[in-house]
Amino acid sequence: MRVRNVLLAATAGTVAAGTVAGVGAVLLARAAWKGFREISLRAKVALVTGASRGLGLAIARELAREGVRLAICARNEEELRWAQEELQAMGAEVLAIPCDVGDREQVHRMFEQIHARYGALHVLVNNAGQISVGPIHAQTIEDFEEAMRVMYWGHVYTVMEALPEMLARGSGHIANITSIGGKVSIPHLLPYSAAKFAAVGLSEGLHAELAKDGVKVTTVVPGLMRTGSHVNAYFKGDHRKEFAWFSVGASNPFTSISATRAARQIVSAIKRGKSEVILSPQAQILALAHGIAPGTTSDALGVVNRLMPGSRSTETERFTGKESGNSISDSILTELGRRAGRELHQYPEQRRTGTENERGGPEALLAD
Repeated sequence: MRVRNVLLAATAGTVAAGTVAGVGAVLLARAAWKGFREISLRAKVALVTGASRGLGLAIARELAREGVRLAICARNEEELRWAQEELQAMGAEVLAIPCDVGDREQVHRMFEQIHARYGALHVLVNNAGQISVGPIHAQTIEDFEEAMRVMYWGHVYTVMEALPEMLARGSGHIANITSIGGKVSIPHLLPYSAAKFAAVGLSEGLHAELAKDGVKVTTVVPGLMRTGSHVNAYFKGDHRKEFAWFSVGASNPFTSISATRAARQIVSAIKRGKSEVILSPQAQILALAHGIAPGTTSDALGVVNRLMPGSRSTETERFTGKESGNSISDSILTELGRRAGRELHQYPEQRRTGTENERGGPEALLAD
């Protein structure tokens, strides 16, 4: 009897283990199939915000190659027109709309124009943003308010305009460009990180709520990218030293990825309906470390902060990267970043004047 019970228990255990393994295999197979299955974006209508330069322009280029009918927006009308001309030269149909996404009324009017031109919107890419780099002592309440206005409320306004028709149709895709700074708060980037944390929370919540309605939401988490956008970011405190470390990090191939590679991964994630994509190995490692040991990661960043410039500076005046150049930021260490900036319209003053001068003071709009 005892032997039979042992045999029965062993058999039951084997069956249970086999059942669990079978279910696990089915789930893994479904996940793999979902990961490899891609939808076509050809002839779909997509809006990319902050698309006049940087990552936004790179994403618009990739969507144009997919045969997407584009709507693009940015604050600077002249720079937006240049982007439109380039995309049209690629054969894309492009509607360019000057818009500050942090202004609710402007966003509403933009969607009216999109509907009047195309009749529907299938893909929304929330990309517009800006950075203010510097120690907390140099930041102001206005810096935090501006960051939230552009990188949180700018997402909310566009999402709430796009959702009604997507829900009525039972399909659509929203891709929110957040940041590793929205997963791990980085020293000297507090206004930016706070707004990106809010954007991550919004995006993940939208994914959970809208999946049942056929609307897919992708949270895009980039690390540092070679978009050249650092030259139009804002720097405070000891702004030249702040620009030096940031420009090297945003240009070095060991710490950053190219904008083209990032854009391709983003468009692929949209086509596959992925819930999240973290764009670089460095960002993946940092997100994993913070997820496993958030306190330890924060302590380590506290040590890093001690090595950063001007941590006690209270100088609140801000300067663009172009106004903060120095021997390090103008050296070979940042050549890849400057090259990316030229390719992604970060130096509009060159186009206006026909010169090779990389300094200037245009309106600083950072498309992440």
